[in-house]
Amino acid sequence: MSKTALMPIANGSEEIEAVTIIDILRRADIDVTIASINDTGDLQVSGSHGIQIVADRSIDDCAKTDFDLIAIPGGLPGTEYLAASATLDTILRKQAAEGKLYGAICAAPQLVLGSKGLLDNKMATGHPMFQSLPGAKEVDSESRVVVDGNCITSQGPGTALDFALELVEQLCGLVKREEVSSRLVLTTSATAYY
Repeated sequence: MSKTALMPIANGSEEIEAVTIIDILRRADIDVTIASINDTGDLQVSGSHGIQIVADRSIDDCAKTDFDLIAIPGGLPGTEYLAASATLDTILRKQAAEGKLYGAICAAPQLVLGSKGLLDNKMATGHPMFQSLPGAKEVDSESRVVVDGNCITSQGPGTALDFALELVEQLCGLVKREEVSSRLVLTTSATAYY
């Protein structure tokens, strides 16, 4: 049975983060549902840099669906709209309570997860401008990606690929992560970048 993931997006979501995560998860054969949080009910959102993304469904249509993972992109004002969504709030709280995976990147760890108490007693990271992480037991400002139990956080657009691959590993295992990485011509050798 295929693993499932929810990617909520709103006007002002960070496109690099959203698209990278969606792409990498789908390369790992994870069934990703892109859900629009939009007052008009429109499935199309305009990202933080004006790139148009069309969602699969509205967030309200996802309220009764279970997901193996919820991954939240950053970007402003997108994260503010995501944080304000009552439906996403309910879905996220249920996900955390059931011990299922949830993650956020950039401003989303602070503005979405932290504001809902979903970082309580967790080690986490976020964008350097958004590292006041309410409830977090410790902020790791050095790591690109932080995993604490079922919560995964990351710093920003430049760490989106690392974050997405970690989501794959947490959901499907190291072998699947390496399979996806190798097709992307990624290397584990630090000297390859010099």
